[in-house]
Amino acid sequence: MKKTLTTRTILILFGSVPLTWRRFFFKGFMLILYHFSQKHRIITLHNLTCAFPEKGLPEITRIAKEVYLNLGVTLAEFFETPSLTPENMCDWVEFEGLYNYERALSKGKGILFYTAHFGNWELGGVCVGLQGIKVHVIYRALDNPVLENFVAWFRSHTGHKVIPKGGASKRIVELLKENETIGVLIDQNVSWREGVFVNFFGRPASTTKRFAALALQTGAAVVPVFIVKETTGKYRIIIREEVEITKTDNTEEDLFENTQKFTDIIEDMVRKYPDQYFWLHQRWKTKKTQIEG
Repeated sequence: MKKTLTTRTILILFGSVPLTWRRFFFKGFMLILYHFSQKHRIITLHNLTCAFPEKGLPEITRIAKEVYLNLGVTLAEFFETPSLTPENMCDWVEFEGLYNYERALSKGKGILFYTAHFGNWELGGVCVGLQGIKVHVIYRALDNPVLENFVAWFRSHTGHKVIPKGGASKRIVELLKENETIGVLIDQNVSWREGVFVNFFGRPASTTKRFAALALQTGAAVVPVFIVKETTGKYRIIIREEVEITKTDNTEEDLFENTQKFTDIIEDMVRKYPDQYFWLHQRWKTKKTQIEG
């Protein structure tokens, strides 16, 4: 994906501002959004209250503000990452569990990486590419062509390739047969037609079942990947162990069982670092009552 003139202008404009100032600006901007964008503030507070009923309102409010502040830092650092190289990225991140990737790759059936809107997930993608792990990233194309070009270029400039959702299943299967790596964010709400209801923080969450279907169909290794911000300001990219896939004669049960496994791992990470998750999203928007009888 080539940079357009607009993309280059955006990168130069924001990239020329010192990172410290950028962080200050975007954190302030996100705090303004927290106070004045009532809709998303209510969604965030509601999600956190439902996920952590044991926490009082002061603690919930503190976490919610931290969520916004972390998003501000993520936005600020977004314009720094194009300058990262294999040599200097160690100033930003360290890897944990690279052997899990290598072990999965050695099986020769391809890899299904999955992650969530957690930590600085865009930085994680960049650094995985700089580490030499090239991923075919599945994503939903944006409606705005300027933003679409910018995000698509950003996600592919370190060697990844982007594949828009919709009609890509055949291509994904072919890539896995070639022992390629596919990357997907699987933590967002989907319609009941596209998903399966699994337990996420004690509530039924409609979650894509296509990811589990790919794993069952291809036998590819399913490997969770997350990027965590440490108290030092540095990031840790965690490549977890391959998830053992349940496969029986009951396809529907297998889709549910495996999707629940994937979701449990996401929940485990979010419980450890609740302020690093994207709580602004209506994760439980689709209800079981919407299913047509």
